[in-house]
Amino acid sequence: MMRSLRVRLMIGAATLAILFMLALLPALQRAFSIALEDAIQQRLAADVATLVSSARIEGDRLDMPEHLAVEDFNLPESKLLGFIYDRDGTLVWRSSSAQDESVSYRPHYTGKLDVFTRTRDEKGSEFFVYDVEIDLLGGQKAAYSIVTMQPVSAFRELVHGFREQLYLWLGGALLILLGMLWLGLGWGFRSMRGLRDELDQIESGERERLSDDHPREMLRLTDSLNRLLDSERTQRERYRNSLADLAHSLKTPLAVLQGVSENLAGHAQNREQVQVLQSQIERMSQQIGYQLQRASLRKSGLVRHRVQLGPLLDTLSGALDKVYRDKQVILERDFPESLSLPLERGALLELLGNLLENAYRLSLGRVRVGASKRNGNFELVVEDDGPGIPPDQRQRILRRGERLDTQHPGQGIGTAVVMDILDSYGGSLELDDSDLGGACFRMQLPG
Repeated sequence: MMRSLRVRLMIGAATLAILFMLALLPALQRAFSIALEDAIQQRLAADVATLVSSARIEGDRLDMPEHLAVEDFNLPESKLLGFIYDRDGTLVWRSSSAQDESVSYRPHYTGKLDVFTRTRDEKGSEFFVYDVEIDLLGGQKAAYSIVTMQPVSAFRELVHGFREQLYLWLGGALLILLGMLWLGLGWGFRSMRGLRDELDQIESGERERLSDDHPREMLRLTDSLNRLLDSERTQRERYRNSLADLAHSLKTPLAVLQGVSENLAGHAQNREQVQVLQSQIERMSQQIGYQLQRASLRKSGLVRHRVQLGPLLDTLSGALDKVYRDKQVILERDFPESLSLPLERGALLELLGNLLENAYRLSLGRVRVGASKRNGNFELVVEDDGPGIPPDQRQRILRRGERLDTQHPGQGIGTAVVMDILDSYGGSLELDDSDLGGACFRMQLPG
């Protein structure tokens, strides 16, 4: 999963989003606490205004009505408390709601208009305090501190509830954000999938170049890949043309030498030398063919070819049936009809042709070709019911020029060509005993 660019970007974006949320949480809580304290301060200030408007000075004595306009002051179980202190800090009045409260707050008349602070009662409970110093009727003796209080516990409950809701909503928002990020990345990487599909089509031979229908940021990459494809195609074509020219240039001298050897064969005294000459000419021809096959049957760097095994096997078996018609070889098939192998047609034709020719030549009458795909790799098996290969000789025949069968002409390069083709495609070859009774050539090819 970590090899996926989309997953990496998603993890990075999710990490940044989580870190941002974690940094945002205390800021939002702090902002809510400040806003809530401001609201409490304004509420207590409004309650102070109610007390001030209700206060009367009769002579030198403060007179407060028994029933106040704000009902919370009149209820004993209310959390809104009201106090009035004189200039010396002596409590001269308390509301009905504050009768059972013993708050240790003593104002100091300093001439400030108002004070918003906190205090505690004898039980340790904390209260918000809003203290307004006011000079009633303009006389020094009529200077009072009008105080309203409210428990901090209610504030903390609100903050706690807000925090829980904040966690819930931000958590939900984070999940929605991550989902949107995932969808957004999927939409953004759609162009990457389009490029991948086009590369797959190039590998399968369905198209030759990448299109220009890609985002501007990727055009530099697609142009570079197109230049690489054109360069590779041109180089391969030039290489093949050069090989064809080489084969053609060597074909004529070899034909001349062959003709000369045939003329010389008419003289009895030259027969031994002619046999040596013809043997060497044949050897040169086979070696040239082998080297040309090695050079031309190389896997492409970008284009991945696939060839259906069934039709190609039909072609080979038709030709071999004519060559070995006296044997009446039965060719068994053990693979799905639609199976395709990841090789060029020419490479598969040469590889399978060499192995089938050996199998037909050495078999008693049965040859089997099997193929399957396992764990992403392909396995190709060619078996026969012939004499088989002794275990101590199996490595020997894989070496160029080594042959166990000396009764038929050849230079022992068939299996070497097979090994070269497999090496160029990253494959391998193993020799084993077949349940048909003969040899089993088992090849592995990466998918």
